[in-house]
Amino acid sequence: MKAVIAIDSFKGSMDSIEAGVAAAEGVKRVYPDAETVVYPLADGGEGTVQALAKGLDGKLEHVKVTGPLGEKVVCEYAIVGKTNPTAIIEMAGAAGITLVPPELRNPMHTTTYGVGEVIKDAITKNCRNFIIGIGGSATNDGGIGMIQALGAEFLDKSGKQVPFGAAGVEKLSAINCENMLPELKDCNFRIACDVDNPLCGENGCSHIFGPQKGATPELVERMDVWLNRYAELSRFYNCDPDYPGSGAAGGLGFAFRTFLHGNLEPGINIVLDEIGIESQMKTADVVITGEGRLDGQTVRGKAPIGVARLARKYGKSVLAFSGSVTDDAAACNQAGITAFFPILRQVTTLEDAMQPVNAQKNMCDTVEQVFRLLRLYNFPFSPSCVSSQFCN
Repeated sequence: MKAVIAIDSFKGSMDSIEAGVAAAEGVKRVYPDAETVVYPLADGGEGTVQALAKGLDGKLEHVKVTGPLGEKVVCEYAIVGKTNPTAIIEMAGAAGITLVPPELRNPMHTTTYGVGEVIKDAITKNCRNFIIGIGGSATNDGGIGMIQALGAEFLDKSGKQVPFGAAGVEKLSAINCENMLPELKDCNFRIACDVDNPLCGENGCSHIFGPQKGATPELVERMDVWLNRYAELSRFYNCDPDYPGSGAAGGLGFAFRTFLHGNLEPGINIVLDEIGIESQMKTADVVITGEGRLDGQTVRGKAPIGVARLARKYGKSVLAFSGSVTDDAAACNQAGITAFFPILRQVTTLEDAMQPVNAQKNMCDTVEQVFRLLRLYNFPFSPSCVSSQFCN
């Protein structure tokens, strides 16, 4: 029997690999000779760097860069692979909203400059392939800060570099990319982007995400006008401000596509491709996935559904395990998860449930009991079983 296991982290409790190893132990209690293959899992957002670094034997790097308010912050990223290394970066580590106290949130001043500095650091370490998650930003600068850090000139009417933040977009008069880092022409950027907003308009980044970053209704309108002009100035670079995802991270998606030829892709698709799980799924008897909480939002592109969709391609049964489930988690069944199970085994406090030792034990014990039931019905099921899910 072969089980392929890819479980997202239970934030504050188990990382992806710890959850997967605990599940594998539960399987082996019932099927001692089972082949269990554990993969790291993330959706391109928070935790992706840690998950892929640990799961793919990568190396964590730490670099001091310009934070969203112009102060110095330490950003963690990962380098995976030796002969053709890939940098795994979360833009939130350099320009995330959690780095800005609520009372100081103002997109007029927050910048993506530090994201460019992280990319530069990775280039000096021979990385030419990049996976960059762009969720959780504090910015609405159209990504000009990042491109400035990589050597481009975003100039005001007097020919000087514009300031950080949306204030720089307001003053923008000309763009010159002639002096960008020459190594960039050899770089490949895969951008984990799970929103489809355009750069401008009522569904653009200013209107949809600006308020949560501290923008007033008046500022939202003004920023949208400035970004429209920015897009016009970028026409020389074959930009498309209406391309889905251009408005991600305050226009950072637009900057990646326009100036770095980046590809905007669903984060889970990138991760599944990078970990190489598909080849193992072809010969699996069952696929195990999960996350901290399964709910109605899980079906909207989150990691377990990405796993389930890939497994369904090969007709595999998918079992999901989570810390908790909600009533609307039933949507997960229609999205490819055969059955799901909460791992909590008794009434307890949230603090106790999230203790790593307790969470890992609960995962292992719950998986064991589910597989005991499967063994009772002679799992792995024979090809004659309906839809390869249940025997009659």
